[in-house]
This record gives sequence, C-alpha cells and structure tokens, in this order.
Amino acid sequence: MQASFRFLALPLLLAGLGTTLPAAAAELNVEIDIPRLDVAEYHKPYLAVWIEKADQSVAANLTVRYSPKKNNEGTKWLKDLRQWWRRSGRELEQAQLDALAGATPAVGAFKLRTTVGKAPLTSLPPGEYKLGVEAARESGGRELVYLPFQWPPKQTQQLNAKGEHELGGISLELKP
Repeated sequence: MQASFRFLALPLLLAGLGTTLPAAAAELNVEIDIPRLDVAEYHKPYLAVWIEKADQSVAANLTVRYSPKKNNEGTKWLKDLRQWWRRSGRELEQAQLDALAGATPAVGAFKLRTTVGKAPLTSLPPGEYKLGVEAARESGGRELVYLPFQWPPKQTQQLNAKGEHELGGISLELKP
C-alpha cells in the first residue's frame, strides 16, 4: 500500500513544484506506397522497416511483413530482405519476430504509427538515424530505401524518399 502511494505521489509532488510532465511522447509515423506492378504473376512483397544508428547497428525493428504460412514456412524467405536480415533479422527469435510481424501489405498506402516509449520503439536516444525500408517479392525484385533523420525532432517534420520499382513514395513524419 505504501509503495503505490509513493508511485502516485511523485507526479503530484512534481506538479506542486511547478514542473510539468510531458503530455504525450514523441511520434514517428511512416507511410509507404506499395505500387501495383504490371507483371504476369504479382506477389505481395515482404517488407521490413527499421531504424538504424549511425554505426549501422539497428536501434529498433518497427515491423516485418510477410506471409507466415503453415509451420512458419514463410520465415525461410525473410533472408530475401537482405540488409534487414544481416543487420537484425537473423538474430530475432520466433517470439520477437511474431511481435513485429503482420500480413504482407497490399497495393496502396501502408501506414505505421509508432510512439516512443511503447513497443516496438521503447526508447530512442538523441542522435543521427536512418529509417530503413526494404521490400522483396517472389518472382520479383528487391529494393532498399534509407531516409536519414535527426532525433529528437524540435518541431514536426515531414521527410520523403521514393523507391524505383518495388517501393513507391515513402514519407516519415516526426513529431516532438
């Protein structure tokens, strides 16, 4: 009982001292255009989205989209997302992968909203980063697009990049 009182009392104590707590955590929102390709046999792409530090290590995996199929057969094709796989994917256990995973994205806009402090982006120290977006398709190509950014943002920012074939426009919105 006493421990919970202390936990609840800290915000009240800070408010009484004139210190305000942040109303909301910073946001990082991504929108990726998945183009419809004019090919005989179209397959939805596998997609990985992550944040990379200046030293090329992975700061956070935001999502990986693939077709899991039965008995996790779909995971054997994740290595086609070559940069993501080398940087982080091969080190993930199945439970970690399941927490990030979702169905392969359909043609059109794929949106990903992330709040710092919540999974999968529990923290992001100040610094220079790159958003990595990689797509690979069965009987198709693969493409990797990086979008550099500074963290934390001082004001709302909209950054854009464009893929050439497997990915369309990519936008990154940063909110303080």
